[in-house]
Amino acid sequence: MNDIKSPQKPLSGGSNADSAAAQNTQNNIIHYDICIVGNGAVGKTAALGLAQAGLRVVLLGAPPLSDRSNRSAVDQSAWDTRVYALNHVARALLSSLKVWDALDDARVTAVDSMQVKGGVAENAGSVGFDAFSARTDALAWIIEDRNLNQALDAALKFAQNVRVINGRARQMDISADMATLHLEDGTVLKSTLLIGADGAQSWVRNQCDIGIDYRSYYQRAIVANFSTERPHHGIAHQWFTENEGIVALLPLAGQRVSLVWSAPNALADTLLSESLTQCAERLTALAGGVLGQLLPLQPEAVQSFPLSFIRSHALVAPRVALIGDAAHVVHPLAGHGMNLGFGDVAVLIKVLSDAMRERQRDCGDVKVLARYARARKEEIATMQIATDGLARLFDADLPPIPGLRAARNFGLNLLDKLPVLKRRMISHALGRSYEQINEKN
Repeated sequence: MNDIKSPQKPLSGGSNADSAAAQNTQNNIIHYDICIVGNGAVGKTAALGLAQAGLRVVLLGAPPLSDRSNRSAVDQSAWDTRVYALNHVARALLSSLKVWDALDDARVTAVDSMQVKGGVAENAGSVGFDAFSARTDALAWIIEDRNLNQALDAALKFAQNVRVINGRARQMDISADMATLHLEDGTVLKSTLLIGADGAQSWVRNQCDIGIDYRSYYQRAIVANFSTERPHHGIAHQWFTENEGIVALLPLAGQRVSLVWSAPNALADTLLSESLTQCAERLTALAGGVLGQLLPLQPEAVQSFPLSFIRSHALVAPRVALIGDAAHVVHPLAGHGMNLGFGDVAVLIKVLSDAMRERQRDCGDVKVLARYARARKEEIATMQIATDGLARLFDADLPPIPGLRAARNFGLNLLDKLPVLKRRMISHALGRSYEQINEKN
């Protein structure tokens, strides 16, 4: 891997009704306990959680591309192509912030079990995981990006101690006791802690001179939604194919599924050049009739994004903490990228809350930030090693190795017959805090 710096490019910022007052006056200096850069789901959740912990928070992120409130009824009813498989830690965090109950429950789907196959052949190795064996109500919950963000936006409108600002950062200064963010309009934001939640190409990370290990998977994730002829019964399906990448079909409400196809770039070009009807035919054959005939829900609704591995050399710097994709990016084969981000938020809230109980009001104190970095190190490393290892093992461009296919199939079949190991893997996927509770019981 190469040690590189993320590209330097201007940071875009968030939205709220009171932002105009903060930005109309040149050189307006505003003081907060915490400034969060990045208004994605992880940044918004961090703002809500830290504000509820009693801290004064400002959230700076990109203006929305369009006003969600003005979307037509057809757009609102359409199924979002970007979905997340949230685990128990994510659900517990969102529930504690009163966000989970604000989700459109009719569009949240529980994953009751997961079937993984090491190929499309009948004799391919396979392993299954189910909620009953894990002694839990669900393995995960599939939630659309729009559903999640609408609930977070609604919570932010009524949140105390949170201010959301539109703007672009042009300069960041760090002193012994303060982080200062200069916006392009002259506004100056001062805080004892600056949180970078601004994604994989993090401007905050770059300003701190935190290096990263970066590697492209030479794949793109193709995402789209389909209706199924047969019910999915809450089962998520995943195929590690020989030459066509990794294909996952995640259950949506009703007889619908969401596709996440991690396809080699050449195949991705082909898939994007074809119609979704042709893609549906490919998936119908791949699924072997388990779901019956698949049909596109929205003929033109398909998205793609490049896949890469990013490991930040540090989670913290003086007066700065990184969360979400700014801190780590993993392959989507396990669906845990968003869960890692929510794990960051949950730990950061706990660390800062503990510090306040210890009468430590300096959120950016070096010892406080060190606690956060230590608490996140193991889980992040474990998930990165696991996902990267699997992605490499089933890489379509892997040179032919005699017996490799048989070894992979044997490994999956063996894992399926080891209930103790399977339970351990499920517990880790559900979330570290859930695993600890489960072990105690």
